Amino acid sequence: MTDMIPRLFGTSGIRGKIGSEITLNLITDVGMAAATYVGGKGRKAVIGYDTRTSNKMVENAIIAGILQCGCDVIRLGMVPTPLVGYAAMKLNADIGIMITASHNPSQYNGIKLWNPKGMAYTQDQERTIEKIVHEKTFSKVSWEHIGDIKDNSSIISQYMDDLLDNVDIKGGLKVVVDCANGAGSLISPTVLRKAGCEVLTLNSQPDGFFPGRMPEPSEANLSELMKVVKATGADIGIAHDGDADRMVAIDDEGKMADFDKLLALVSSKIGGKIVTTVDASFCVDKCMKESGGEVVRTKVGDVHVAEAIVECNAAFGGEPSGTWLHPDFCMCPDGILSALKVIEIVEKYGPLSKLLKEIPSYPTVRDKIECENIQKTLIMEKVKEELPDYFEDVNDVNFIDGVRISMKDGSWVLIRPSGTESYIRITLEGRTVEIAQSIRNKSREFIEGIL
Repeated sequence: MTDMIPRLFGTSGIRGKIGSEITLNLITDVGMAAATYVGGKGRKAVIGYDTRTSNKMVENAIIAGILQCGCDVIRLGMVPTPLVGYAAMKLNADIGIMITASHNPSQYNGIKLWNPKGMAYTQDQERTIEKIVHEKTFSKVSWEHIGDIKDNSSIISQYMDDLLDNVDIKGGLKVVVDCANGAGSLISPTVLRKAGCEVLTLNSQPDGFFPGRMPEPSEANLSELMKVVKATGADIGIAHDGDADRMVAIDDEGKMADFDKLLALVSSKIGGKIVTTVDASFCVDKCMKESGGEVVRTKVGDVHVAEAIVECNAAFGGEPSGTWLHPDFCMCPDGILSALKVIEIVEKYGPLSKLLKEIPSYPTVRDKIECENIQKTLIMEKVKEELPDYFEDVNDVNFIDGVRISMKDGSWVLIRPSGTESYIRITLEGRTVEIAQSIRNKSREFIEGIL
């Protein structure tokens, strides 16, 4: 039974600390499993990596596993995650492999897998890979059938050209872009300049130690970007995570754009049917209703958003974190295309600060409590059984992803274990600041009481 097989994949690929959780043996096994899964001899894999210091070591290990099972390899080099998904689609590859730990610190690394349509592997596909790794049922080939390696750098120019063809930007806006010394450091500023923007850069020299800031584009990590946007009179600031599949915006007043409001703004301008996650604010629903659109909600994680986009033929999908999917371009989350889309909206409709102020605001809190991974199951069992009794006027409790408790006044709280880090995440929305703070305090007290 697959339930008995140890899990390697979280909500966004395989991640862990190099040397202890992510070992060379594991990486090689994943390479063999991936090549076995797609059919081995005659198949091909595209591989890219971000700027982490362990990436070439990881690349060599996973390539060794792929070649051993007869699959050919196309190396892309240091590129952002969205380019790997795009290349898998454009180069007719059987699998795309991105070596990255996204927003995690330098000592982490990991692997994300993409199908030939540029879409992240589904949970079923991930479980199949895990089963092959666990049972060691690799389709190894003899020496004369070992796979071949080729390099492809021309796909980078094609990717940039296709990005620009996907938007209508006349140019002239001043943009400050902070790439966190990550995989977007070379491509993102170049694309923005090609779009006609006046571009200033921060932390856009590739460096796997992330000396400029930590790769997570949080408010605490973007203080310098906010100062530079305000000091230079820029129209907008753009921040990426380590692999550039995410985008966070700073408005023209030097303030970080509210995640949910920005998602609501872009969703309403795209219109039609959009997909978001259970932790997104009610402001998304309100804006979509006003624009005549429809919201479909799913589990947290870009793969779940992607699956729902395909299932309901949606025009757009995204998480409040800034991980957005543009299905008319590619099914891989793309922080660079997301930046272009926001710039396009600002150019057409006016300053981002003004546009965001027009979005209804509800006090939202995103919190996290550190815990060991082995504690997560016990915590969530107790949350499911006991936490609803801590609140008054509970209207609904659902288990789409973790435990979401809704109150009669429209306030809600979502408790779920992180799939990529050692945290229990708390996301909530209250009708007033006081209500939101009360929900947060009760949730924290309950979880900390278990630890």
